[in-house]
Amino acid sequence: MRPTLAIARRELRSAWNSPVAYVLVVGFLVFCAGWLYFVRGFFAAGLADLRPYFGLMPLAFAFLAPAATMRSWAEERRLGTYELLLTMPFSEGELVLGKFIASLSTLGAALLLSLPVPLTASLLGSFDPGVLAGQYLGALLAAATATAAGEWVSSLAKNQVSAFVASASLLLALVLVDRLAAFLRLGGAAAGLAAWLSMSRHFESLSRGVLDGRDLAYYLATSGVFLYLTAWNVRRRKWS
Repeated sequence: MRPTLAIARRELRSAWNSPVAYVLVVGFLVFCAGWLYFVRGFFAAGLADLRPYFGLMPLAFAFLAPAATMRSWAEERRLGTYELLLTMPFSEGELVLGKFIASLSTLGAALLLSLPVPLTASLLGSFDPGVLAGQYLGALLAAATATAAGEWVSSLAKNQVSAFVASASLLLALVLVDRLAAFLRLGGAAAGLAAWLSMSRHFESLSRGVLDGRDLAYYLATSGVFLYLTAWNVRRRKWS
């Protein structure tokens, strides 16, 4: 675990020594708060309901996670430090997990700093702390899947721009696949597959603070698959 944490600290120093992480966090907070208060008219609605706020999280992570992960591997390749990193006494799993933890920590910081939004909204109504905790846990799981997907795409990309575009496209597809299926009027097995793949569909219960085992399994499994694919790609490049 110590090598993994060493990689994570290295990545966190690199991220927070530049203005990128600060811009991402502030942009996330402004966007989500603006969506709740102005677009969805929280105060005008007169209803103390945070589901619109948390329901936006998968879509927000479709852009935030690619921005946080695009540097992870693509920047190493651009700077010529990729091969040097692979020669260090770290396994592929430790490298991948360390970078994943660092990127997820940035998204976790954004979620933590968003707490004033529901706390301020609680002045207008009574919120169950258990439900709020469940909603934040669900948001963190969605962030983990988006981060793992971004890490995988970054390990394939040659530069940051292509990593961001490709991972944002992949995540948007995962978020909107069920709606696309409904728009195309797909039925049967195709509609069922689209619903199973959809990040937003699995987030519906979590946005209400309901922890469904099937949704938890989905986010944990997809995160694991993307991290495995990232480690496999790093291993392939190491021995090629």
